[in-house]
Amino acid sequence: MKGIVDRFEGPFAVIEIDGACEDIPRDQVDPAVKTGDVVELENGRWITDKAATKSAEERIKRLAEEVWED
Repeated sequence: MKGIVDRFEGPFAVIEIDGACEDIPRDQVDPAVKTGDVVELENGRWITDKAATKSAEERIKRLAEEVWED
């Protein structure tokens, strides 16, 4: 299962999974995970999918550049 970290709120990480936001206890999320990361559930713990996160960041950067082109 994969998701995207939307934000952190108190003891929870809010992760968008299949278009719906879910509150996940922080103790189930790797401490290195940050907002905007694509995460994957492995052995009961959410960890960063580094390749998917990099791909998403590049896609967002390209889209932003297209919007601001003259």
